[in-house]
Amino acid sequence: MTIHLSPWLLQRKWMLLAVGLPVLIVLWWAFRPEKLWIDEKVNEPAPFATSSDPQPILTGRFEAKAEPTSGRATIYKKPGGGEYLRLSDFTTSNGPDVHIVLARSVDLSIGQKVVDGALDSIDVGTLNTNGADQNYDLPAATDLNKYDAAVVYRQRSHTVLGFAKLEPF
Repeated sequence: MTIHLSPWLLQRKWMLLAVGLPVLIVLWWAFRPEKLWIDEKVNEPAPFATSSDPQPILTGRFEAKAEPTSGRATIYKKPGGGEYLRLSDFTTSNGPDVHIVLARSVDLSIGQKVVDGALDSIDVGTLNTNGADQNYDLPAATDLNKYDAAVVYRQRSHTVLGFAKLEPF
């Protein structure tokens, strides 16, 4: 049994390889499929600027939406001013381009698995890890009266993995 390759393919095999390999590398870099299996664990201690403890302002438990997400989100006021978001006993699924954002709890789109269009939110940062305790400094002009929900959000696919409605501590 013999296999016949088309003459066109034989003539252009090096050109196909020269074009195909960079395309495969770009696709790997864009979608990062290995992040579906690699779990990194990080346990960050709560930051302390001085000897006095940070004061909790808002807190809430995560509710899973598109994928299993659990833990607690708490916003603390630092003794020297400023605020930070702490995720405690946190777990969610792996994946590329997962961010933690602050959104309005009255926004009906955070209750859905997939958001149509842009989410009215403040990006706090890329998720450090898919599990354990972690801290995120909040931008100085964050209006916590307006943005009162912590959302685990996959920006590329506009997917809400989970959210926590933040209420006074």
